[in-house]
Order: sequence, then structure tokens, then C-alpha cells
Amino acid sequence: METAILLLLAYLLGSIPSALWIGKLFFKTDVREHGSGNLGATNTFRVLGKTAGLIVTVLDILKGTAAVLLPLLPYFSDVNIHPLVIGFMAVIGHIFPVFARFKGGKAVATSGGILLGYNWPIFLIVLLTFLIALKITKMVSLSSMIVAAVAFIYTVIYYFITKDIYLMIIVGLMAVFIFYRHRANMTRIKAGTEPKVKWL
Repeated sequence: METAILLLLAYLLGSIPSALWIGKLFFKTDVREHGSGNLGATNTFRVLGKTAGLIVTVLDILKGTAAVLLPLLPYFSDVNIHPLVIGFMAVIGHIFPVFARFKGGKAVATSGGILLGYNWPIFLIVLLTFLIALKITKMVSLSSMIVAAVAFIYTVIYYFITKDIYLMIIVGLMAVFIFYRHRANMTRIKAGTEPKVKWL
């Protein structure tokens, strides 16, 4: 029973539509009706500006981090399930949020938050990779996919050192989701029509 509650809580955490709620509460704007229509930080930056985009990014990261740390609560002390599995439920929640008609974001920030909660040095590597890729490409979508690939390659190497099979598998699954959610972006990148950030 505790395991089911834990997984449900992680999913509900991931389902919190930060972009939607920030937009409606403080800007009287539904980001789903503007830009790409995506409930993510990138579209928030595009529609509501840097401050709102940064806030949504942080909140989406913290959703993944909070999910991974849920087993630390005393109520769940006897639950025997890997924290990364719990964290992955937050990714599912972010992509298919019950609070936003199951149409969510692309889970890049939330995936990063899972790494932050589980192994913060890897998160720093991923964050640095993303910032470098973004500086070079000016495309959030391409930078996100580059980070997903780099993170998976890193965890494969890391597996041979630590035998952390859960980390390799979950990061691999998150990478698959990230690439899948960026299908339309890949088409625009090939066509040379993908929007580029102007603030970096």
C-alpha cells in the first residue's frame, strides 16, 4: 500500500503544471494558447519572458528532486523501491499531467531534477553540458537532446565503475522520452526553421 501511495505522490508531483499555473496566476495567460503551446519552461520563456521562464524551470526541476527524496519521509521508511523508479513517475506526471488534461511538457527539467536529487555531481555535469550546447547552438531543443545523449553515455560509463544499473536504465528511459517528445523539433531543425533563443 505504501509503495502505491509513494508512486502516486511522485506522479502527482510531476503533474503540477508549473507553466500553466504561473502563467494564469501572475500573467493572466494560458501558455498553451501561445507560442508552441507546450507546457514547459521553453515556451514559458518565449511567451512570458525570462523571469517566468526561470521560475518555471526551477519549479520543474524541483518536482523531480522532490519525487526522488520522497522515500526519506518517515512514513515510507519501510518501502523497498529504488528512488529513481519513484523519480521516473514524476517524469510520467510531467508529460501526462492529470491537472492539465494529460498534455504536459517534455520533461527535460524534471529529468534533471531527478539527477539532482539522486546524484548532484551528475546533475552539474548535465547542466554545464546544456549551457555549453545552448551557447553554441542557440536552440533549447537541440541542447536538450544533446544533454540526453551525453547523460546516457555518461551513465553507461558510470555503470562500469559503480554497477548502478538503475541509474543507467532510468536515464536511458528519460533520454528516450526526451527524444520522442522532440520529434517536431527535429523536423524543424532539419528544415532550418527551429526558433533560436535571443537572450543568450
